[in-house]
Amino acid sequence: MAAPSRVVSTVLKSSVGTAGEPASRAEVRRVVEGVIADVRERGDAAVREYSQRFDKWAPERFRLSEAQIDEIVSGVDAQILADIRFVQEQVRTMAQRQLESLTEFEIETFPGVRLGQKNIPVSAAGAYVPGGRYPLLASAHMTIVTAKVAGVERVVAATPPIDGGIPAATVAAMRLAGADEIYILGGVQAVAALAIGTETIGAVDLLAGPGNAYVAEAKRQLFGEVGIDLFAGPTEVLVVADEHADPFVVAVDLLSQAEHGPDSPAVLITTSEPLARQVIAHVEQLLPGMPTRDFAAPAWRDHGEVHVVGSLDDAYALADEYAFEHVQILTANPREALTRMRHYGALFLGEGTCVSYGDKTIGTNHVLPTRGAARYTGGLWVGKYLRTVTYQEVTDTASSAMLGEVTGRASRVERFEGHARSGDVRVAKYRGEHFDWMPQG
Repeated sequence: MAAPSRVVSTVLKSSVGTAGEPASRAEVRRVVEGVIADVRERGDAAVREYSQRFDKWAPERFRLSEAQIDEIVSGVDAQILADIRFVQEQVRTMAQRQLESLTEFEIETFPGVRLGQKNIPVSAAGAYVPGGRYPLLASAHMTIVTAKVAGVERVVAATPPIDGGIPAATVAAMRLAGADEIYILGGVQAVAALAIGTETIGAVDLLAGPGNAYVAEAKRQLFGEVGIDLFAGPTEVLVVADEHADPFVVAVDLLSQAEHGPDSPAVLITTSEPLARQVIAHVEQLLPGMPTRDFAAPAWRDHGEVHVVGSLDDAYALADEYAFEHVQILTANPREALTRMRHYGALFLGEGTCVSYGDKTIGTNHVLPTRGAARYTGGLWVGKYLRTVTYQEVTDTASSAMLGEVTGRASRVERFEGHARSGDVRVAKYRGEHFDWMPQG
């Protein structure tokens, strides 16, 4: 990623990117188009074929029965279940408070003219929970719990198998979150089946949840046919630090997100060059011993950046230009970022918190905008599962006639004669006026 240029900084480390990215994106797009078209044409048969090809998984039924779910959950360690319940309660509390903030209302603008707003949940939502090498069972909390708090009647959850087996902890998280249907099915074939529907999988109205590049591209291609939470890319982290920050903590926190994948950007913006150099040294020292270094090392090598700026004003301005999903503030007065910054998916204020808390435990949602999308959208929240709709009612005849008169004039300016006549007819009926276009009598 090239550094934004509107703020002058000393670049101690820049990203170099990786060769062939446009071609890779084109290949991802081509593969996804083919899978979606095949699922659309052949339904379950195509889903089964791709599941066998990509995941070595083709059971008689992809959907788990209630008995299977109960058996799987009963075999999960008690501490894991307790932790799942704890985290889901944090997510539920946050989502419930968000729901309460979305008030419905009805107002009277003129005598007998009532305008109102209602929030109606989508009927069915699909929750994709990534798996594979790193099963992100926390995504079950974020997508399913939030949907259920919103009032979604049918929540369908899908997650891929792991090494040809069922990911028990993920299934437990899905069940405890309130999923109505659970499928052991991953990748593009899962997303396509949920969006399009097959002989055995009912289509949903909205897709939510993170995934790899293929899953993200599938959601992009299916958007419009179904709703989606947001367009997602590689995980991003940006740390704003001053001279008071602990360089070891900064280094650890940068690497905590770099391990998501080899294309995950990790950026430090600081007012202290000594701190910046210490952070770089700590990162280089820590990387060789990380169990996830095969992801974290190339992410830092190719997408890590370190900028030194002259002031915190410049630091906040530069951070806003990146518009990253995760922005961590490690300064003497971290809360000032609440008023100084505008473009981010989520803020993490002070040394006592970290992005990993948001990812795993604290209760705010970890499905967040990437690739600069924080300039125009927030992340997944209870409102994503709701449709804010309006209604209107006019019961006072004088008010209806007045509105009809204005509607007639406004519509004719736009040359919409049919619209104008809908207004005219109410003026005629309620006020007794006649219009030339009307037949006599």
